[in-house]
Amino acid sequence: MKIGPLWLKLQIACGEALALGPGKADLLDAIAAQGSISAAARGMGMSYRRAWLLVDEMNRCFDPPLVETLRGGGLERGARVTETGLAVLDAYREMEREAAAIAERPAYARLRAHLRTSPRAPDTGDATS
Repeated sequence: MKIGPLWLKLQIACGEALALGPGKADLLDAIAAQGSISAAARGMGMSYRRAWLLVDEMNRCFDPPLVETLRGGGLERGARVTETGLAVLDAYREMEREAAAIAERPAYARLRAHLRTSPRAPDTGDATS
């Protein structure tokens, strides 16, 4: 999330794996809305394989899994975010809202006082004497 020049990115680790971050949270939202990993992936402009790998990593990091796939035909197919998945997503979004309050803290104001509006041009290394 971007607040002025401050970018906040909450990432939840599970060992060396990234259990949850902003992209995975958005994917969970999309799966909940679309009822399918493939439709969620299409809506987010990513491949089904990439979405499946992200879901698999989340499911391996949480117990019970956050997303379950539904096999079969008719209305009982696709994927759904489990109750645990909805609870984890809700907690993550709450953490994002709380983290956004950092922009109101004095430390951020002090840091921002020294922040340029854009980076200087790179030093080419050519020194003239």
